[in-house]
Amino acid sequence: MANHASALKAHRQSLRRKNRNRSNRSALRTTLKGFVEQTKSETPTNDPNSVVARLYSDVDKAAKKGALSKNAAARQKSRLTKRLNRTTATAAKD
Repeated sequence: MANHASALKAHRQSLRRKNRNRSNRSALRTTLKGFVEQTKSETPTNDPNSVVARLYSDVDKAAKKGALSKNAAARQKSRLTKRLNRTTATAAKD
Protein backbone atom coordinates (compact mmCIF):
# COMPACT_ATOMS: atom_id res chain seq x y z
CA MET A 1 0.00 0.00 0.00
CA ALA A 2 1.14 3.53 -0.69
CA ASN A 3 2.66 5.48 2.18
CA HIS A 4 3.01 9.03 0.89
CA ALA A 5 0.09 11.39 0.63
CA SER A 6 0.68 11.94 -3.08
CA ALA A 7 0.76 8.19 -3.72
CA LEU A 8 -2.46 7.72 -1.76
CA LYS A 9 -4.14 10.47 -3.78
CA ALA A 10 -2.89 8.96 -7.06
CA HIS A 11 -4.32 5.61 -6.01
CA ARG A 12 -7.71 7.16 -5.23
CA GLN A 13 -7.69 8.91 -8.59
CA SER A 14 -6.84 5.72 -10.42
CA LEU A 15 -9.73 3.91 -8.72
CA ARG A 16 -12.17 6.66 -9.74
CA ARG A 17 -10.93 6.56 -13.34
CA LYS A 18 -11.14 2.78 -13.40
CA ASN A 19 -14.77 2.84 -12.29
CA ARG A 20 -15.66 5.59 -14.77
CA ASN A 21 -14.02 3.72 -17.67
CA ARG A 22 -15.68 0.47 -16.64
CA SER A 23 -19.07 2.17 -16.61
CA ASN A 24 -18.51 3.74 -20.04
CA ARG A 25 -17.32 0.46 -21.58
CA SER A 26 -20.21 -1.45 -20.04
CA ALA A 27 -22.79 0.96 -21.42
CA LEU A 28 -21.18 0.75 -24.85
CA ARG A 29 -21.13 -3.05 -24.79
CA THR A 30 -24.79 -3.15 -23.80
CA THR A 31 -25.71 -0.93 -26.75
CA LEU A 32 -23.57 -3.03 -29.11
CA LYS A 33 -25.18 -6.25 -27.94
CA GLY A 34 -28.61 -4.77 -28.56
CA PHE A 35 -27.61 -3.94 -32.14
CA VAL A 36 -26.23 -7.45 -32.70
CA GLU A 37 -29.46 -8.99 -31.42
CA GLN A 38 -31.48 -6.72 -33.66
CA THR A 39 -29.48 -7.67 -36.74
CA LYS A 40 -29.90 -11.36 -35.92
CA SER A 41 -33.68 -11.07 -35.59
CA GLU A 42 -35.91 -11.77 -38.58
CA THR A 43 -37.91 -8.54 -38.25
CA PRO A 44 -35.85 -5.57 -37.08
CA THR A 45 -37.76 -3.19 -34.83
CA ASN A 46 -35.92 0.01 -35.80
CA ASP A 47 -34.24 1.33 -38.92
CA PRO A 48 -30.73 -0.20 -38.80
CA ASN A 49 -29.13 2.94 -40.24
CA SER A 50 -30.40 5.13 -37.43
CA VAL A 51 -29.25 2.58 -34.86
CA VAL A 52 -25.77 2.50 -36.39
CA ALA A 53 -25.61 6.30 -36.35
CA ARG A 54 -26.41 6.26 -32.62
CA LEU A 55 -23.81 3.55 -32.05
CA TYR A 56 -21.16 5.55 -33.91
CA SER A 57 -21.90 8.41 -31.56
CA ASP A 58 -21.61 6.16 -28.51
CA VAL A 59 -18.32 4.67 -29.72
CA ASP A 60 -16.90 8.13 -30.41
CA LYS A 61 -17.96 9.34 -26.98
CA ALA A 62 -16.27 6.35 -25.32
CA ALA A 63 -13.08 7.08 -27.28
CA LYS A 64 -13.25 10.74 -26.35
CA LYS A 65 -13.62 9.88 -22.67
CA GLY A 66 -10.66 7.51 -22.85
CA ALA A 67 -12.63 4.32 -22.24
CA LEU A 68 -11.57 3.08 -25.70
CA SER A 69 -8.49 3.87 -27.70
CA LYS A 70 -8.83 5.62 -31.05
CA ASN A 71 -7.94 2.44 -32.95
CA ALA A 72 -10.35 0.30 -30.93
CA ALA A 73 -13.13 2.78 -31.70
CA ALA A 74 -12.31 2.68 -35.42
CA ARG A 75 -12.29 -1.12 -35.33
CA GLN A 76 -15.69 -1.22 -33.62
CA LYS A 77 -17.19 1.18 -36.16
CA SER A 78 -15.76 -0.87 -39.03
CA ARG A 79 -17.28 -4.05 -37.64
CA LEU A 80 -20.63 -2.32 -37.16
CA THR A 81 -20.62 -1.17 -40.77
CA LYS A 82 -19.74 -4.66 -42.01
CA ARG A 83 -22.55 -6.17 -39.97
CA LEU A 84 -25.02 -3.58 -41.23
CA ASN A 85 -23.98 -4.19 -44.84
CA ARG A 86 -24.38 -7.97 -44.43
CA THR A 87 -27.81 -7.48 -42.87
CA THR A 88 -29.05 -5.14 -45.56
CA ALA A 89 -27.65 -7.35 -48.33
CA THR A 90 -29.47 -10.39 -46.94
CA ALA A 91 -32.69 -8.41 -46.53
CA ALA A 92 -32.47 -7.12 -50.11
CA LYS A 93 -31.78 -10.60 -51.44
CA ASP A 94 -34.93 -12.03 -49.81
